[in-house]
Amino acid sequence: MINNLRSGFVHTRRDAWVEINLSCIEHNIRVLKSLIDENDKFLAVVKADAYGHGATMLAPTLEASGVDMFGVASVDEGIQLRNSGIKKPILVLGAVPIWSVEAAVENRIQISVFSKEHIEACRNAYEKLKIKPEIHIKVDTGMHRIGIPCEIAVEFIKSVAELDFILLEGVFTHLPCAEDKNISYEQNKKWLKVIDNLPEKKNLLIHILNTAGLISYKDFKCNMVRAGIGIYGLSPALDKAVEFENNLKQLMSVKGRVVHVQELHSGEGVSYGYKYITDKTITKVATIPIGYADGISRNLSNRIYGLINGVKVPQIGNITMDQMMFDITDLNDIKVGDVITILGKDEEEIITIDSWAEKLNTINYEIPCRLRVRLPRVYSRDFDVYK
Repeated sequence: MINNLRSGFVHTRRDAWVEINLSCIEHNIRVLKSLIDENDKFLAVVKADAYGHGATMLAPTLEASGVDMFGVASVDEGIQLRNSGIKKPILVLGAVPIWSVEAAVENRIQISVFSKEHIEACRNAYEKLKIKPEIHIKVDTGMHRIGIPCEIAVEFIKSVAELDFILLEGVFTHLPCAEDKNISYEQNKKWLKVIDNLPEKKNLLIHILNTAGLISYKDFKCNMVRAGIGIYGLSPALDKAVEFENNLKQLMSVKGRVVHVQELHSGEGVSYGYKYITDKTITKVATIPIGYADGISRNLSNRIYGLINGVKVPQIGNITMDQMMFDITDLNDIKVGDVITILGKDEEEIITIDSWAEKLNTINYEIPCRLRVRLPRVYSRDFDVYK
């Protein structure tokens, strides 16, 4: 059986794991880069441990796929990449605490700047380390999260460009409502008022487009794009860009081995609270060791299914901290050690991250980010999985 073969070559210290198909990264990067000018730079956003996929494990494949730069959320995330051997530029996209600027400079990690306090911290770091901090200035054109207000951005950027202890590498902003063209084009007007008045500086990186922007706004002025969710085979908008979505390949699968099989009579309850009562003469139940402590929302209880040899099996009963159960009555010869896929592809069937997000009334970004580190990550290059 296929599941027995899979059980044989996946070795972890528990009977549950996340599989990451690295060949899908290479495919997704090609799709994304086909949407931009060949001379544009490509920043891969790998914050939040590459959206739960494992940043240090994915980074070499991203480098080999032609990524020019990495985006992280904190200095610590950047240092983790440096310690894993990554040499390409790394930019902290979020606000950097003043006290961590020195560590960023020491590790050649670029930072986002949008205040005089940042500039003073850069001066102090340069005086101590004799290394010029590399910075990108964040402009707030409407996200209202962080950034220098666009009304005073040009003056701020020009003053920073004249400083001899800083290397100004780029200027950027962010699209808060990329799915709304009216809002985005109004935001772009503010963006143009800033970048059209920048001081002359060779090779200054200008970036505004995220994955959603890549799909919708080829006319927005920039020379670098920042792709995040698309790298991982997911679309930033479930109701937009269907053709684009179909070209992407979901990297992530979540699987568990059956640890127990039992037969229950009609009228028996399953799991905490007996939210599921058997209604067949005999219901055959399989248990796998994955639960809400692994990041699988309890609100998915009795609402999802698993795959065994390409056959759907419903999840039954409340998902518990470490385990969940499935109705395998319609399948023969399922035994302890067989594999149930709860996310990802098995033969011709696939369970998508989007399907879980829709059930939870959330965004697909949240699903992989929820998965805990206690679920081992297994990396492969299976070129045939998504054919």
